[in-house]
Amino acid sequence: MNKVELLGYYGSDLIHAQSAWTSTSRDLTEEKINRVPKLLDMLASEGHETPFEKSSLHFLVTVDQATHIHLLKHRIGISINGESARYKELKEDKTYLPNDWPEKWIEILSMFTQNANAYYHSALTELTPVLGRKRAKESARFFKTFNSQITMDVMFNWRSFVHFLRLRNSEHAQKEVRELAQQMLELVKQIEGNPFEHTIKAFKL
Repeated sequence: MNKVELLGYYGSDLIHAQSAWTSTSRDLTEEKINRVPKLLDMLASEGHETPFEKSSLHFLVTVDQATHIHLLKHRIGISINGESARYKELKEDKTYLPNDWPEKWIEILSMFTQNANAYYHSALTELTPVLGRKRAKESARFFKTFNSQITMDVMFNWRSFVHFLRLRNSEHAQKEVRELAQQMLELVKQIEGNPFEHTIKAFKL
């Protein structure tokens, strides 16, 4: 299965509010702090989203290649770095199998993937003395199937996270990336102290 871990975060509702108040005064009073939920709601509803760029969410994910592509496509302000089959041999053979398929087809895909992984390792071994280690690694990965998984380091600012959720936590998104988006949001909601409580409510997430 695909996996996600929240490595860390920076920011809070108050950080977003203070960023918005920079144009007037960042000084905090009890009265201003009490206005944070209403301010964030106004910013989100009226499209004033730059203050939400002042925080960050840092995840480690292990996903299939299709979900990897969905993370890369249409992204705004997302930093991604992942393991590469070009630079190393993928020895773990991490694999994703859909959980909504009939058992017959899960077994077929599993066997197909095992065969493909075996060809990958054999090709890498036999092509290395012919092509050199670098080119062998580059080209042997053509045997890797679309359900092969890679591990990636992914960082959003809150504005880019909202954009990602609007695209991928949607009934129109592919099941795998939708589940990833839902897991990410749930991990953020579970941060101790709920530092983004009012930001989440403001964007109706």
